Amino acid sequence: MSACIASIDPASYQPSALHASERDWPETNCYADVWIEILHATGHNPAAALGFTASQDFEGDHFTFFKFPPEDLEALFGLRVTELAIYDSVEAQVVEQVGRGRMPLVEADSFYLPDTAGVSYQIDHTKSTIGINRIDTAAKRMDYFHNAGFHRLEGDDYDGALGQLPQQLGCNMLFPYVEFVKFAAGEAAGDLLDAAIGILRRHLANRPGSNPVAAFQARFADQVRALAERPPDFFHKYAFNTFRQIGANFELLASHLDWLSVQGETGLDDALSGAKRLSSEAKIMQFQLARGLMRQRFDGLDAKLDPMIEAYDQAIGGLVHRLGER
Repeated sequence: MSACIASIDPASYQPSALHASERDWPETNCYADVWIEILHATGHNPAAALGFTASQDFEGDHFTFFKFPPEDLEALFGLRVTELAIYDSVEAQVVEQVGRGRMPLVEADSFYLPDTAGVSYQIDHTKSTIGINRIDTAAKRMDYFHNAGFHRLEGDDYDGALGQLPQQLGCNMLFPYVEFVKFAAGEAAGDLLDAAIGILRRHLANRPGSNPVAAFQARFADQVRALAERPPDFFHKYAFNTFRQIGANFELLASHLDWLSVQGETGLDDALSGAKRLSSEAKIMQFQLARGLMRQRFDGLDAKLDPMIEAYDQAIGGLVHRLGER
């Protein structure tokens, strides 16, 4: 048995405050959540690395699935993320990397992830990213980061997560996408605050040319009508990729601005207020959409996005005013 971070155990692990239950969005998306916990577990503050949230856009059918950029992680913390070229069994190559102190980030099937009980576990086949910290091939046991915490699986779930069940084997099966983390591979920032502000400025300069919530509003009525024709469970997929992505993104931006303020940065109050408002308004809209679909009443729903549009302008406008125009 080998482990990347030997000092942690699923039974006693305390997740990052960014996954606290009282937040609007205690979980964001699988990739961002994994990194929040990896950074937290290795003694880094994930709130320092959230500048990328300033560049989120509406992509025509969903909001950007936001991710920690590898270059930001290396610049801030000296962590290097590299694709793992899978050519043998996933298990064998995960064992190799974990034994070298490198954490694999594996695209797994949530059907075999027990922490998703009641959502995907033994119910639905959906891809999700896990960070494998400890693996025991003899006991068929694995400790992994996923969503808002640190978990353990074993037995058939072990084989399923690594693609080793009989029905998963065969020449027609694709290898999963896998990355791995080299800890202390680069030089961490000497001045974390200065580096974080520089990264935030860079992402702010790459923000959309116009308000992405307004672009979403222009498509929303048509999307809702199409959504009403889909099976009821499709709502959750739509909501995840729209309201949850923008709401969670801007709640993380608010956490980043909170961290900057604690470090002594001033003039961020307006942007912080706008980011928090956008997060809460997105959550409200998700409930309103669910109610509208249940009642088959959609008139005027698109107009209810106006507060989100205003909140975006307040958040990003406040940042531009404080950090400078591109």
